[in-house]
Amino acid sequence: MHAQSTQERTAVLKANYDALAAAEPKLRARDRAARLQVSEAELVAAQCGVTAIALNGTPQEIFIQLQNLGEVMVLSRNDWCVHERHGRYEEIHATGPVGMVLGKDIDLRMFFSYWKHAFAVSENGRRSVQFFDGAGEAIHKVYLTEKSDAAAFDAFVSLLAATEIPAMHIEAYPIDSTRGDCQDNAALREHWLSLTDTHGFFPMLGKHKVTRLAALKAAGDDLAQRVAIDATEIMLHRAAAEKLPIMCFVSNRGMVQIHSGTVEKLLRTGPWFNILDPMFNLHLNTTAISECWVVNKPTSDGWVTSLEVYTDGGELIVQFFGVRKPGVPELPEWRKLMCDLCSTPLAG
Repeated sequence: MHAQSTQERTAVLKANYDALAAAEPKLRARDRAARLQVSEAELVAAQCGVTAIALNGTPQEIFIQLQNLGEVMVLSRNDWCVHERHGRYEEIHATGPVGMVLGKDIDLRMFFSYWKHAFAVSENGRRSVQFFDGAGEAIHKVYLTEKSDAAAFDAFVSLLAATEIPAMHIEAYPIDSTRGDCQDNAALREHWLSLTDTHGFFPMLGKHKVTRLAALKAAGDDLAQRVAIDATEIMLHRAAAEKLPIMCFVSNRGMVQIHSGTVEKLLRTGPWFNILDPMFNLHLNTTAISECWVVNKPTSDGWVTSLEVYTDGGELIVQFFGVRKPGVPELPEWRKLMCDLCSTPLAG
């Protein structure tokens, strides 16, 4: 038997995709890819259900052009949570391996070393820019809306379009085996108590070679406390009722996407708990939640608390804070909400 050519593999994949789409038309792209045991990037590259044009340039060169598209809907997700935000790309910093967008509506942190594939995509008339990592998983998607500049999108594609879609080299990322359980709880706790900025937390984990969840379990209840499995819903209902502005962080390998503001319309649909506001949507698969933690960190502006949600594999699903700017103390209403979730007092 001869080895399948690229064209043959693509034809088989498209046939299998079309059969799955016909049988289960409501499946999302990520779920279809999982069913077909391929990556989402491979589906896009094979034109499965979409028309796709590969984009030339570094991730930074492509990304900086997004500022010309006007108001768009940006989507970043992991396996368990989808974060969608409307707005414009403003104040883009995208020259090095780590980038930021610091606009009033779109707030992002980009880790460009993971960005490997970029496409302009059209699906049933809906146009988007889609970025994928080396494993073929979606990092970030940018959808045009009625308020977007369609002519700017056409110019964007003309500027960056490749003549053909290159061969896809998909490779799973190795599991990080450098971090595990905490080996010295006292040393970790001492380091934690010496923090002056929330951004010092991740380097602390690296220094102690500890996973994020293991650090929470080792720190002590005054610094990290496990709370009820439905703490996210309790928090969101109270935040909505009290019109309390929150920050919601959803991340994957290459992106952290942040919403800041109040939330209003909350709705459960099956396993999904949703925020369905005009500018911000969140879709959280609550069946994936294994543990919820209130996390308490000292900073130069006072104590800062967050609610963190984890899978049974210890992966961070979503993270919430009260809205806060550097140099400004945490909102007392948020602090009270976090303390109310806890069974014993927090430090501070």
